[in-house]
Amino acid sequence: MRHSLRPAALAAVLSLAVLSTATSAAPQAATAAAAEQPQATARGTTFLLPEGWAKATRDGAIVLTPPEADGSRIVIVDATAATPDEAVAQAWTALGMTPKFLLATDAAPQNGWEQRRFYQYDVPQNAKRAVQAAAYRRGKAWTVVLADVDQAIAEKRGSQFGKIFQRLQPAGYTRESFAGRTAHAFDAARLQQVADFVEQMRRDFDVPGVAIGIVQDGKVVMSRGFGVRELGKPAPVDGDTRFMIASNTKALTTLMLAKLVDAGKLDWNARAVDVYPAFKLGDAATTGKVLVKHLVCACTGVPRQDMEWLFEGERQTPASVMATLATMQPTSGFGELFQYSNSMAAAAGFIGGQVAHPGSELGAGYDQAMQALVFDPLGMRDSTFDFARAQQGDYAAPHGYDIDHVVRVLGMELNDTTLPSRPDGAAWSTVNDLLKYVQMEIDRGLLPDGSRYIGEAALLQRREPQVAVGPDKDYAMALMVDRSDGVPVIDHGGDLIGYHSNMMWWPEQKVGAVILTNAEEGVYLRGPFKRRLMELMFDGEPQAVAAAEATAKANRAAFDAQRKQMQWPADVAALDALAPRYRNPALGELVVTRQGDRAVFDAGAFRSAVASMPQPDGSLALVAVDPAMMGFPFVRADQDGTRRLIVRDGQHEYVFDEVK
Repeated sequence: MRHSLRPAALAAVLSLAVLSTATSAAPQAATAAAAEQPQATARGTTFLLPEGWAKATRDGAIVLTPPEADGSRIVIVDATAATPDEAVAQAWTALGMTPKFLLATDAAPQNGWEQRRFYQYDVPQNAKRAVQAAAYRRGKAWTVVLADVDQAIAEKRGSQFGKIFQRLQPAGYTRESFAGRTAHAFDAARLQQVADFVEQMRRDFDVPGVAIGIVQDGKVVMSRGFGVRELGKPAPVDGDTRFMIASNTKALTTLMLAKLVDAGKLDWNARAVDVYPAFKLGDAATTGKVLVKHLVCACTGVPRQDMEWLFEGERQTPASVMATLATMQPTSGFGELFQYSNSMAAAAGFIGGQVAHPGSELGAGYDQAMQALVFDPLGMRDSTFDFARAQQGDYAAPHGYDIDHVVRVLGMELNDTTLPSRPDGAAWSTVNDLLKYVQMEIDRGLLPDGSRYIGEAALLQRREPQVAVGPDKDYAMALMVDRSDGVPVIDHGGDLIGYHSNMMWWPEQKVGAVILTNAEEGVYLRGPFKRRLMELMFDGEPQAVAAAEATAKANRAAFDAQRKQMQWPADVAALDALAPRYRNPALGELVVTRQGDRAVFDAGAFRSAVASMPQPDGSLALVAVDPAMMGFPFVRADQDGTRRLIVRDGQHEYVFDEVK
């Protein structure tokens, strides 16, 4: 879970940030699609209509609406204009909308489009919507996509939005496919190209340190570091440098569960409540449906709910993490949508620990199971959940931008609070250790000496699709299975404060790779790294370099645009109006202290000075400026003589009332 000044995804799909505005006329009546359907505009631009969505037309514009009757919509327009800005203006005019412009940035050509430009708009936090646009050009013809979507719908149906845009292609375009191609060996020349590309990205994205590794045909062909472990210190990154691997931990957790399945101690299809009677969600019907495999499938309808970690992490224990599950309600049908839940994955690990070591303390049982069933037999000697041990010797410190766009070393306070829910993302590891895991996955359960570590059935069941994420992409048991390029690749990423990583493997080509980074911007290295490997393996169209360069420029432009919205130091009158203490029943106490003309918000798990950010609707947000929490908003919502602050995630709202 991260919060920052930059947009989450400028180059991949149309990211959502939305504004509710009436249109001049309603579209024609539409019928919901009974199943996912390929569609096309009058000009031939293709896209997918997700199951349950409705399509209608109005004045040549195609309007797509999700099942919820809340005014959310995606609009696709065939435009005729000389520039992308003109094309987007035409589309908004057709809808009768005039959102307040904030920023436009360019992305690299992709999927048959010769030009792509993305637009962000200044939307009040209290609108709880986001408005964005994108313009795509092939030849002289433009396709414009407008988004006006409720934030909760945007998060809940994120995988369906992905389906729409992953198949947004110009007429007559045939997607590149690597199916049937033989992978080249990563010889010295290709490895040098990988190294040069990673180093250039590291510099362009201001990442102090990166470690990468590649295996092919059972051998480690590359394991090396770039840059330094900590800014201002000379120690270099190498293949043995420890990083937090965040949600890559989930895949290792499901491997531990698979070992128990292989030993006959656990059944993927057993009900979680039968294995661990204390397991309980906020919905009894969903509780009864959840099987062991569903704890790590992101398919139960239980959404991400991380605010308890963010605000109360220093008070959490494994027992309280499990107890918090009882507050979580599903927001979609079982098996209907991809909805990522850290808490459910944490429960999977702790339940596995209890199967392996009945009656042990939840955290201790999990730790022992992971050590005995995963780390030790795979020879992952530098992988650990011991934070004190991990931060000795060869380890990488986290980094991020401050409010002046200067890279700083970050504190570990928030990352430390992941330990109580560690099965979902608190492991430390190295490139060399993770390559051992990846090689075992490629070898379908065999160790380097040819001995069997785990039976194929239990191991490969983890790769069986559980819920669709895209047209050719599924989420399995904490593993993403992607066939969109014609050859299957299995991967998973990890994101924590100042640490972003990915591990991936192409089973048919017997190739695997790992990338670990120690800065917030490191998240943007992962996609181009993966793409570059495929280009070099399969003689693919050269896209990775241009994509990385465009994203780096767009990120800086986005940071600068949003920085200009912030008043720093904050408006003194706004600070004077704050209460000294606030409280929310679920998230605990928020203490406000003044230090001269500045105010510091202290939530326990984190503390940060705040800037003021006036909103377009006249309201006011106070945003964190500490690099670890940069841009996280608290919205003023005083009412009936009580001072209030509101924080939100995609599908939840938390009101902090003044403590009198």
